[in-house]
Amino acid sequence: MDIIDEVTEKGVTERRVDVTVDDEVVPGIVWFPDGSSGPRPTVLIGHGGTQHKRVPNVLSMARGLVRHLGYAAVAVDAPGHGDRVTDPAVAELARKNLEARLAGDTSGRLAQPDRSSEQMKAMVERSRQGSAEWSKVLDQISELPEIGSGPFGYWGVSMGTSVGLPFVAADKRIAAAVLGLNGLSGRPGQERFAEAAHSLTVPVLFMFQWDDELMTRQSGLDLFDAIGSAEKTMHINPGGHVGTPLHERTSYEDFYVRHLGPASTA
Repeated sequence: MDIIDEVTEKGVTERRVDVTVDDEVVPGIVWFPDGSSGPRPTVLIGHGGTQHKRVPNVLSMARGLVRHLGYAAVAVDAPGHGDRVTDPAVAELARKNLEARLAGDTSGRLAQPDRSSEQMKAMVERSRQGSAEWSKVLDQISELPEIGSGPFGYWGVSMGTSVGLPFVAADKRIAAAVLGLNGLSGRPGQERFAEAAHSLTVPVLFMFQWDDELMTRQSGLDLFDAIGSAEKTMHINPGGHVGTPLHERTSYEDFYVRHLGPASTA
């Protein structure tokens, strides 16, 4: 792992790192309280589709976890996103297509996305790669004295759930996860995704938007039902895919404190 740069603002240190995974560089950011040392609860943050490791909602969440709880936070660019984009024109087209879909039907009854089988298969492969990368990123991030042995949580909705749910199911170091804005039906690799959901055992807070433009209500309810965790809670709010109320960030923080515990004063 290489440290690229580091800045501190208002008590939060932001450290840019490059993590090498299977000969591929995975750009990431680690946030932690200024002057801190020693293990502390750490939340791994997975961004959404067409986004990146420092998109505003990731940045504000990471800073909030540091300032409010004394936690650390980590985000990386998923395959094909952020600094890992290899074809900017294709990435820009994907962003515009997503924006067009979000501007469409908000009834909550929209059929599954109109995408080619090749596009869907590529999405599944990127998600599979991202899931595998998170475990190897965690191996290296754990070596930082500001993070150490955790404990660790995960936050990721939409594509962050496509990538993160299988990761959380497979990596026993993750003690709690916020997931959501995702569904179970009509996707390549649905069986494996369902199996991963069934195998979850950690506490899960599942977020969903009642008028989500990108998936049906039933698909989201089916995914929540498939999650095997004995402790799971679903928060449903009115509005579209990107309309999760900001007050839910308090719910996230309360959830993590309940399951990861408080940070030490070190």
